[in-house]
Amino acid sequence: MAKKPTIDDARLILELYDLRREPEMRKARQWWLTTFWPESADDFLKVFGVSGTPENNWFRQVISYWGIVASFVLNGVLNEKLFFQPAFSGELFFVFIKSRPFLKELRERTKNPDLMLNLERAILGSKEGQAMYAKMEPRVRAARPK
Repeated sequence: MAKKPTIDDARLILELYDLRREPEMRKARQWWLTTFWPESADDFLKVFGVSGTPENNWFRQVISYWGIVASFVLNGVLNEKLFFQPAFSGELFFVFIKSRPFLKELRERTKNPDLMLNLERAILGSKEGQAMYAKMEPRVRAARPK
């Protein structure tokens, strides 16, 4: 991967940002950020296991989007430094932080060892990602409705 971001990296970030503005994706993102506050793996499975509901669609849409984008970083297609800018990937951390306590159990129960694996590898496999995780984790905890 190039050490410095390129014009192509910047263009890709803008294209990816534009995809996040699609109306259904906005609903999905809003649900993840404000409504879905899982307290157990069961909370995930209630959503994950009911195909065709808006919540199931939104769940899959957001984790698929961020999984694809994380794969770009992991494979050197997108500059890591640009990717981890809070204005772009802050939401990724919000989703991952909400999910992380339950990932092991979710992977076992869904028999999907790759569930959110790209998110995990991108965040925890990078100094930039780990630093942002450390900043974001207390913010996500504080945002949880009482």
